[in-house]
Amino acid sequence: MNLPRRAVRRLVVTGAGIAGYGAAVAAANRIALPRLTPGAVVDEPVTVVVPARDEAERIGAVVSDLAAQRGLARLRVLVLDDDSSDGTAEVARRAAGADERITVIRRTDPPPPGWTGKAAACAAAIDRAGAAAATGTVVFVDADVRLAPDALAAAVTLLRRADAGLVSPFPCQETGSVLERLVQPLLFWSWFALLPVAVAHRARRPSMAVACGQFLVFDAAAYTAIGGHAAVAASPTEDLDLARALRRAGFHTLAAAAGPLASCRMYDGPRPLVAGYTRWLWSAFGSPAGAAAVVALYLLAYLVPPSAAVLARGPVRRWGLAGTGAAVASRLLARATERGRPAWSDLPAAGTHPASVLAFASLTAESIRARRAGRTAWKDRRLP
Repeated sequence: MNLPRRAVRRLVVTGAGIAGYGAAVAAANRIALPRLTPGAVVDEPVTVVVPARDEAERIGAVVSDLAAQRGLARLRVLVLDDDSSDGTAEVARRAAGADERITVIRRTDPPPPGWTGKAAACAAAIDRAGAAAATGTVVFVDADVRLAPDALAAAVTLLRRADAGLVSPFPCQETGSVLERLVQPLLFWSWFALLPVAVAHRARRPSMAVACGQFLVFDAAAYTAIGGHAAVAASPTEDLDLARALRRAGFHTLAAAAGPLASCRMYDGPRPLVAGYTRWLWSAFGSPAGAAAVVALYLLAYLVPPSAAVLARGPVRRWGLAGTGAAVASRLLARATERGRPAWSDLPAAGTHPASVLAFASLTAESIRARRAGRTAWKDRRLP
């Protein structure tokens, strides 16, 4: 009887220790992570690409946001409608109105063999931009992102101040359904409570790169040097792989908090969320094996201690309570940083962290199964 009890105690203590590490990293990152700050003025050329496929309900808002950007002397926006069937291009043109800085392109060719649709669309838009995208800054913004008027100028200013090849400002993740509220905060938290950015930003190791494809800001010369999206043509996580390619080429990359200057409702309801995460979670940590290892670590740190806090007694329960408190602290610190304001109102959501981790584990397992079965797809297109 004693051996199992000792093993359980070690398991709980280990899990609580990992959760404590996550809280400590989150506290350090709360201080160290760069933020976008408004009020900047940018003189260099800025080319913005918005790839869009069946985004008629959202494209008008982001086009209007881009037209309202300030502090940019030379802005050009290319919206690429990737063979949409819902009138995305027409909505984008109406939103652009007479703004000569905004061009809407409709592309009907399927992605070349070995390319994802998004990578092909981004590459096609850059080809269309030609020499205009070879200097200054190149920005990629998803159709579901909302931008405050100072967002682009602030991001470009941070890129230049850091002398970086890429800045990835993380938009604040907005949620609607119960499943979104469980899962979406993990997009930011998952690296914020794991990776000390003060180390990751200096080290330049590809394995420590962080990026969010919703909003990517490149030095144009660095983007060209690695071959642009052709370098990650088949990747379901092209954002991370672009950052890794830049680091392998010797460029500096960094993540930043974009809230409250940028926000995104990534998936509109539980069904799109499940389909979206199934498409790419298998590769989020380098490989299916890497994803499985991270899930196991999360379950140990964020499911075992709360279970012990409820079911155990004595010292084991106290360790479980300590681990649970550390998990809640890391979630609150991450959400406050992501939003750019205090997040005490998120305390009830932070208390559901074990359920969030279970949902994440289930989505990761489904993504790995889908990859092995060759059925990963997005918007009616099978992924390479």
